[in-house]
Amino acid sequence: MPEPDPRPEVWLGIDLGTQSVRVLAVDAAGGTRGSGAEQLRSRRDGPRHEQDPEQWWSAVRTACRQALGAVPGTPVRGVAVCATSGTILLADGTGRPLTAGLMYDDSRAVEEAPLAAEAGAALWERLGHRPQPSWALPKLLWLLGRRSRLPAGARLLHQADYVGGQLTGGPVATDSSHALKTGYDTERGTWPTKLFEDLRIPAGLMPDVVRPGTVLGGVCAQAAEATGIPEGTPVVAGMTDGCAAQISAGALEPGAWNSVLGTTLVLKGVTARRLRDPLGVVYSHRAPDGNWLPGGASSTGAGVLSRVFPGHDLARLDARAQRYEPSSLVTYPLASRGERFPFLAPRAEGFTLGNRRGASDADYYASLLQGVAFVERLCFDYLGLLGAPLDGPVTLTGGGARSRYWCQLRADVLARPLGLPDNAEAALGMAVLARAGTTAPLGATTPLGAVARDMVRLRAVVEPRPEHTRRLLESHLKLVDALQEHGWLPTAVARHARRRAHL
Repeated sequence: MPEPDPRPEVWLGIDLGTQSVRVLAVDAAGGTRGSGAEQLRSRRDGPRHEQDPEQWWSAVRTACRQALGAVPGTPVRGVAVCATSGTILLADGTGRPLTAGLMYDDSRAVEEAPLAAEAGAALWERLGHRPQPSWALPKLLWLLGRRSRLPAGARLLHQADYVGGQLTGGPVATDSSHALKTGYDTERGTWPTKLFEDLRIPAGLMPDVVRPGTVLGGVCAQAAEATGIPEGTPVVAGMTDGCAAQISAGALEPGAWNSVLGTTLVLKGVTARRLRDPLGVVYSHRAPDGNWLPGGASSTGAGVLSRVFPGHDLARLDARAQRYEPSSLVTYPLASRGERFPFLAPRAEGFTLGNRRGASDADYYASLLQGVAFVERLCFDYLGLLGAPLDGPVTLTGGGARSRYWCQLRADVLARPLGLPDNAEAALGMAVLARAGTTAPLGATTPLGAVARDMVRLRAVVEPRPEHTRRLLESHLKLVDALQEHGWLPTAVARHARRRAHL
C-alpha cells in the first residue's frame, strides 16, 4: 500500500494591496499551508498616487517564494490574482510598462470624469453607476491626453493583468470585475465600443474580457524560475480586492452580505438580479456564477477613531464605552469630507448632536462606534429599499472586526446574528477562486459557492441583544432625522429606515 501523501495539494492566492503584496498557499479544507508578504512603495502628492508596476512583479516573486518555501514539493493546482479596483497603466505589446501604475485613489482625472459621464450618460443610467475621477476610464483619458502617440500594439492593463502577463509570459485577458470601472458593460458582457469611439480611445487598446475563474494560461518557465510556482500551473482570472474579501467571507449566495469595516465602511452582497439605484451609489460586479455582487462604500468608518483619538489604547476605550449605551451624543462619524453611500453628498461633513463639551471622552468615543453602526444599518435600509434580499447571513471583516465589543454593538444595532470568518484575507478569496476555476467549469459541478463552503470557516457568531437594540435604535433614528434635515438623506430612504426600525 502506498504511504499517504503528507503534502496536500494547494492553491495560491495573490493579493496586490496598496502597501504590500500578500500570498497564501491554501489547501482544499481552507488551511493556510504557507504565506508570504512584501512591502510596496507609493508616490503620493495631493491627488496623485502612483506605483511602479515592475515593483508589483518584484514583490510577487518574493512573496510567492516565501509562501511556497513552507510547502516544498507540494503540488500547486492553480493561482489567481486580485488587485485594487481602478488601478491601471499603459503598456506596449510585450507588456512592458509605458506609464506608472495610477492607483485606485489617484484622482487627477477631475476634468475627464465629467466628459466620460456625459458621453456615456445612457450607458451609466442603464448600469446604475457613474464614472468618478478615481475610476479607470477617466484615468485612461487622462493618460491618453498626455501622450502624443502610442506604439503599435499598446494596451491598457489593469494591475492584475500586468501580473497575469508576467506569470504566463504574454498578454492575458482581463476579468470583468477589474474591467468594471474602465467602462465594461457588465450587463451585456461587452466593451462599449461606440462610447470609446466618441471618447477617441484608440481601437485595440482594451484587452479581451473573461469571467472571473476562467483559466488564462499556464505559468511560463521564466516565471516559474522567478516565483517557485511550478511551470504550467493554471493562472485563473481573478477579481478586485473587495470581491476577493467577499469570497473569503463566504458571502456568495443571494441574500448574503459582507460588511468590511476598515478606514471606511464597505458593504458587498449577492443578488440574483442587478439592483437599479437611482442615486448611483450602488454598483454591481458580476459573479462567476452569473449572480450580481452589489456594493457601496461609505466615508464613515474606523478612520475617524485614529483621527479623533490618535495614539490612544482603543481596547481600553472599548471597555469604557460599554457604559454608554446609548451615548448621550449622536455622532455622524465621517472619516473624510463627503459621503458616497448610502446617499451621495460630496459636501457632507461630520457632526455631533448633544453637549460635546459636557461629555466624557468615553461617552464621545461610544458615540463614534455607535454612529458607524447606525450608518451601517442605514446602508442596509437603503439596499432593502432598492429590493435587495437581506435575509441571508451577514459576515464582518476588516480591521474593525478585531474589536469584539464593536462587533457586538453592530449586531445589536442591526438586530441580527453576525458571523466572524476565521480568515478574511483577500488572498484566501483568490485561492478559493483558483480552486473553483481549476477543479471544474464555474457554474457546473463545482460552483464557487460550493468550493467556498469547503474552504471558508467561521470562528464565531455574535448574537444580538434585544434589550440593547431597543435602546440603541432610538439614537439611530435621531441620526436619520438629522441627516434628512441637512438635506443629504432622501425622504424616501429616511421614511423606510423609520419603518424598519419600528418592525
